[in-house]
Amino acid sequence: MNPPAIPEVPDVTFVVAAYNSADTIVRAIESALAQEGVTVEVIVVDDCSADATPALVAAIPDSRVRLIALDRNRGPGGARNAGIEAARGRWVAVLDSDDTVRPDRLKRMIERADAREAQIAVDNLDVVSLAGSSLRMFSEAELARLPQLTLPAFIESNVLFRAEHNFGYMKPIFERRFLEHQQLRFDETLRIGEDYILLASALASGGRCAVEPSAGYIYHIREGSISRVLRLDHIDAMIAADEAFLRRYALDGLAQKMQRRRMRGFREARSFLVLVEQLKKRSLAGALKTALADPLALRHLSMPLAARLRRLGARFVHPSSHSAPRAAPVTAAAERSPLGNDPHISKG
Repeated sequence: MNPPAIPEVPDVTFVVAAYNSADTIVRAIESALAQEGVTVEVIVVDDCSADATPALVAAIPDSRVRLIALDRNRGPGGARNAGIEAARGRWVAVLDSDDTVRPDRLKRMIERADAREAQIAVDNLDVVSLAGSSLRMFSEAELARLPQLTLPAFIESNVLFRAEHNFGYMKPIFERRFLEHQQLRFDETLRIGEDYILLASALASGGRCAVEPSAGYIYHIREGSISRVLRLDHIDAMIAADEAFLRRYALDGLAQKMQRRRMRGFREARSFLVLVEQLKKRSLAGALKTALADPLALRHLSMPLAARLRRLGARFVHPSSHSAPRAAPVTAAAERSPLGNDPHISKG
């Protein structure tokens, strides 16, 4: 039986940025092609992989799959932008190359968005390990009480140390026409936090974001991989990105209040990381100077250091097709392994 032909304007374009993803790329593509009730195309953007990723994609006998092989490495934001530029669908959905989606995901999300005349939609997600254990990230009842995700709520959820899970983990779909009209793309200068900035920018541009409480996105993790945590340069990059965001958009009073909290969280996290470094170096003078400059950094030492560092990393670094294999949750889904050995660090 021949696979269905792709219509001139499919309902959804899946954009899959791939970097050395040979182990998982076919699984991700097959889950996208299995969507029910919507027409799809899948654009895989290979970001100069050194493994068999492009060959595996090229061998898939389905006209709905297109491969774009970049001639230089552009990182996760650049690879996704290349996919968006080539997209023909009414909606654009980003799928990481080591994740999958349930067959009814896009139908549910589009119906929810259309009912609310929304240009963006998000849904719940499940965290699944290789051993088969699964954890639902958000309570469906909680999300059902949030029919629309607003900019203040999104910013507040992404304040450091506020909660274990945040809305930054969600994988939004965007109406392609809205992205084009607002000239929205991933920031290619960022290797961390570009997902947060794109959704925040879409909301700040007046985009309405519908919330589907069911879990359609499956985030796969792998036990035994090395966990890494947020570094000072990550914090500095995200502060710079937020400052650029504030220069571009005028926020209302509540959004400004939440943004101030987010920036305070950045400063507190930065002071905490500096304090940890000073203590590791056994520099009492340096630690004292940092503590006096920002006493709030001291309060996080009441939690075991390793746990605090894990949470600090997990709160801002999200999964990516450009990351190394992901670690299993340490104490909860959000405390998972974020960063890999390669230069492709994404999501925040």
